[in-house]
Amino acid sequence: IYLPQDYYVSNQDYPVLYMHDAQNLFDAFYSFSGEWEIDESMEINQNNGGLPAIIVGIENGGANRVAEYTPWSHPQYGGGAGELYVDFLVNTLKPYIDANFRTRPGRETTGIMGSSLGGLISNYAALERPDVFGKAGVFSPSFWFSDSSFTHAATQGHSQPMRIYMIGGDQEGSNMVGNMYAMRDTLLANGFSASELNVTNHGDGQHSEWYWRREFPAAFNWLFADVLLDRSS
Repeated sequence: IYLPQDYYVSNQDYPVLYMHDAQNLFDAFYSFSGEWEIDESMEINQNNGGLPAIIVGIENGGANRVAEYTPWSHPQYGGGAGELYVDFLVNTLKPYIDANFRTRPGRETTGIMGSSLGGLISNYAALERPDVFGKAGVFSPSFWFSDSSFTHAATQGHSQPMRIYMIGGDQEGSNMVGNMYAMRDTLLANGFSASELNVTNHGDGQHSEWYWRREFPAAFNWLFADVLLDRSS
């Protein structure tokens, strides 16, 4: 759990961003393939006048990662326990965080973010539980895993204001960018407005932590651009 630099010297309540694959977020020593440098990015952002926030990293379950991050099964890779994982986030983890830290628990100040399968489950969670998550960072999403991603997006549609920031790299394979824009079009066709979606592909983008690390600050600032500092505390 990353706490803002002024957490212990203020009475401030903070927005919360829940992020998957915690092993790769904060420290290269624990990572599998490099770190996102989330703590450094958040400190630089706050020092430059940006919004402070609590970042909750959720470790993946190792061998269970595919199951956790996929709401549907794949004929080759299995999976399909994503609904249970999101239930854990909503019913167990978030209540604990809200009870033990000074959070702003509303959906408008609560986001979810991840990459690859973590991008897939972030998109799913935001659409499945828009009453909890008002923001989603969807990095290099593995929409190839199941066409149900698009069916689910169309079925859920748009019920509450949402901000979704989606990126993919041209170097990530032939389907990444196409699937990403197909999801954008699906969302637009089912109630989302263009202002709620920020979808971008990068010519040099690869399926790698360095890419996601580079793009994190812009994603965070866009997702939380509508959140003002809470002066009531």
